[in-house]
Amino acid sequence: MIYLTDNNSIKTVIEKLTQTNILWIDTEVADYNTRQPRLSLIQLLADPQDFLGDNVYIFDILEKPDLTNFFIDRVMVNPDIEKVFHNAKYDIKFLGKNQAKNITCTWEIAKKLPYYILPVSNLKLKTLAEKLTNFKNIDKEVQGSDWGKRPLTEKQLEYAKMDPVYLAQVHLALLELIHQNNTEPATDNLDELTHRYQEILHEWKLLDSEISHILERIKLAMQAQNISETSTFKLSSVERTTQKVNFAELATIVKRQGIDLDFPITLTQKLQKDFGNIINELSLNTQSSSSWKLTFKGFPDITDQD
Repeated sequence: MIYLTDNNSIKTVIEKLTQTNILWIDTEVADYNTRQPRLSLIQLLADPQDFLGDNVYIFDILEKPDLTNFFIDRVMVNPDIEKVFHNAKYDIKFLGKNQAKNITCTWEIAKKLPYYILPVSNLKLKTLAEKLTNFKNIDKEVQGSDWGKRPLTEKQLEYAKMDPVYLAQVHLALLELIHQNNTEPATDNLDELTHRYQEILHEWKLLDSEISHILERIKLAMQAQNISETSTFKLSSVERTTQKVNFAELATIVKRQGIDLDFPITLTQKLQKDFGNIINELSLNTQSSSSWKLTFKGFPDITDQD
């Protein structure tokens, strides 16, 4: 890693990084759990082949707003540089906010992938890195340490340098997952898709049925044993109150009181039937919409052709 504290050295590297096409960036924030968080470090990696963090730049910019603004002006608002973050919304609060351009968020990418493609319990960088890359047992112990204290410890700097490395590898792995699962509807093989659907449908029904049954048993058991909460479930009573009024009575009161109650009412099939020919006397506002519905017709009959 290249740990920089000198203003001129940091500016020189920032100018150098403006020539890159993509940067993987992380930040460390002091007093992050207070109302006045302070940006402490900016960590950057431009080489995705760096698995050890040797080429990671760490800018120490604590209490250096001029340097932060210089970085924002030269890098963050530059549309020609792709800036990759994990949970970018948090980082760019300190790095340009809405002015930041060409931002990629690995958290957002992962969020859009179906669970069967990316089966993880959460979308934390540590979880994704351990699932998608060769990095295992990632230590996040110092993540919540005091980033406002100087000098930083060796363990803090070691931690700080690796996050952009994890980020780069997770980003590349996510892009590969998208590439592998990117399909073209016009050329999708319907026979293969149908076959796969048939393979998993029965198993899914079994699991869905068992889950529903287990949940019901848990609910009844907690009620019977007077347990309101376990380490996994919380049982609570929900009461809903619905107030209804006879329409004719409401119409009479509205007319008598002169209440302006003019709004459109959707005429259901039942109402249309009840109104009969009277409906022709109404000023109807007809709206049409269409959608596609896929209906499962059941498995085709399979007969022996031998």
